[in-house]
Amino acid sequence: MSDKVLYEQDGQVVVISINRPEKHNCIDGETAHALYAAWTRFRDDKSARVAILTGKGESFSSGADLHATDTLGPADQYDSDFVYNGPGYLGFTRITDIFKPTIAAVNGYCFAGGLEMAAWCDIRIAAENAEFGCLERRWNVPLIDGGTQRIPRIVGWGRGMDLILTGRRIDAKTALDWGLVTEVVESEKLLARAKQLAGIMAAYPQGSLVSDKQAAVRGWGLPLEEALRIECQLGMPHVRSEETRMGLERFQKRK
Repeated sequence: MSDKVLYEQDGQVVVISINRPEKHNCIDGETAHALYAAWTRFRDDKSARVAILTGKGESFSSGADLHATDTLGPADQYDSDFVYNGPGYLGFTRITDIFKPTIAAVNGYCFAGGLEMAAWCDIRIAAENAEFGCLERRWNVPLIDGGTQRIPRIVGWGRGMDLILTGRRIDAKTALDWGLVTEVVESEKLLARAKQLAGIMAAYPQGSLVSDKQAAVRGWGLPLEEALRIECQLGMPHVRSEETRMGLERFQKRK
């Protein structure tokens, strides 16, 4: 793996760090490939239960490296007939089959594609110095790493369109008020808090946790009847599973 992305595992928790601090962790082709490799490694490793995405230095990520756009994406991506079904312009943002929990630990700049990468994660927590925004607006760069779909789903249509269309920056407090992040912590405590949350989730029995995330992801946007059918199909096998039987036995032994 490139040293532009660091993959560190401690027990069942993985930390994936974008390691271009001198460039505010912007993403060039090498970094994108390394991010894709890191996330597929996490997906396929049964010993890894939760992953945290963060950035080294003073920023989470400022998005695509606009000095190296020719290194990003497939060679024929600018063909008007091209249909992109690969891993994502920034490496991993079109992966939709990771059903383990993911956390974005956002420090400093979280702009443009950086915001799209954070939105890809299930949970976002922010340092007090975090800033968010679709700053690519000013350069006529489109959101092509899921931002047009994920951001409005996270914060609602009005606020999503506000971020996408105005290109304005919002601080961590506003991001918390809008529901873009779920917690704001002191900068020096960010990674520790993310690891604490990851440890809580990693300690749970994983069968129903993973199937519940899968049901939520696959049911999102479907008519309720179809979504409930997916929930039932994924959840009911766990009701009589050995893992659930053991969980119920532990509950019944409580005083």
